Amino acid sequence: MSGAAELRQAVGGLGRWVSELSWAEVPAEVRERLLVVLTDSIAVTALGSRDPAQRALVAAWDAPDGPSPLFGTGRAVAVDAAAWLNAVAAVRLELDDGHRLAAGHPAAHGFPAVLALAARRGVRGAELCCALLAAYEVAARFGRATRLRPGTHPHGNWGVPGAAAGCARLLGLGPAETAAAIDAGGGLPVAGPFSAALDGNPVRDAWVGAANQSGLAAARLAASGAGQVTGVAADALGGLLGELDPAVLTGGGWEVLGGYFKQHSSCSFTHAAIDAALSVREQVGPDPAEVLVEIHSLGAGLDRTSWPTPLAARFSLPFVVATALRRGRVGPAEFSAAALADPGTAELARRVVVREVPDLDARLPAERPVRLTAAGVVAERPNPVGDAAFHPFSAADRVRVLGELLGAPEVVAGVRERCAALPDAVDAAAELRALGASCQVR
Repeated sequence: MSGAAELRQAVGGLGRWVSELSWAEVPAEVRERLLVVLTDSIAVTALGSRDPAQRALVAAWDAPDGPSPLFGTGRAVAVDAAAWLNAVAAVRLELDDGHRLAAGHPAAHGFPAVLALAARRGVRGAELCCALLAAYEVAARFGRATRLRPGTHPHGNWGVPGAAAGCARLLGLGPAETAAAIDAGGGLPVAGPFSAALDGNPVRDAWVGAANQSGLAAARLAASGAGQVTGVAADALGGLLGELDPAVLTGGGWEVLGGYFKQHSSCSFTHAAIDAALSVREQVGPDPAEVLVEIHSLGAGLDRTSWPTPLAARFSLPFVVATALRRGRVGPAEFSAAALADPGTAELARRVVVREVPDLDARLPAERPVRLTAAGVVAERPNPVGDAAFHPFSAADRVRVLGELLGAPEVVAGVRERCAALPDAVDAAAELRALGASCQVR
């Protein structure tokens, strides 16, 4: 069987699974985890909406009023605008959850589109939850199935089929039409270079906005009756952008159980190093004479000692390690203009040496290990805190961390309560509008 033929068969199976998914039959552990991911997504989006650059982007869009909330702003706009702007806000501060084995962020690639569309349509809460779960599971499977070419950023490419799957579920499409939507999503990837993140170019955030809009477009194409399942991703994701193994798309467990949550406002490849730096800080002080970060090949390129923008700083191991040592935390406030210009941080960052080492690289992908040595003190971490395989956050842990990041624990607790009640809601659109109004932080 050819790659395209095998992919067509796998996509057909996903189409059937998405269209027949029943919330009542989803295991309790999976239902709970999905609602924690939803809480995280909305809270992180609200936090990102406060960023000055995000506010400027919303103003520049001048989106018309509509049914879909921009979380954290108190506004509701047209569906497509909400899908794009919420997606960018979700990834703006590098705090959105992710999936280590998918090597990216399944929720960010589909949740904004599904939530925006649901706010316009009169569906029950359980139906919305099925759509969100479908978006996550399909995106994560495509992420695991795809091996991008070196130098390609995972934003905006393998996640599009997930957004398409979730939106197709909300549109009430049958198995064949849902498969057509997923297939079309596989033909709408962004070919984004990883260098954009290192350079601090905000187009990197826009790729996730494009993925959500493309998912909407793919579902609408299928709803029109014009969709065709041709296995286009075999050439798009699997030819132009890398390699695609269709066998990974079928079978397996629930992907949402394997995700991670963040507590640092930076690229996930830097988190284990930050955790290690924080662990040795009391022993070596805030300004050690030398720091060595030994890391796997995926993170070794994050070694720049200049950061023209906050995004570039979030992808700089020298900056975040120096910041962790000097300030004792790496949250959104540590990327202010004053923090980026701090001469002490810049001086310490120049003394941070990043080195790729074979023994740590051999532990990929089960681990993303880091070994940090500062002033003779060594700390090693197999994965960041918050990873499903290493000190995972419980629902209560995540609400606490999000409350600290947002500076409004009561708002996060309210988001969590509304998300927990969503499966029983008769009108999900009304619940989403209420949620949008309640998560605004002044």
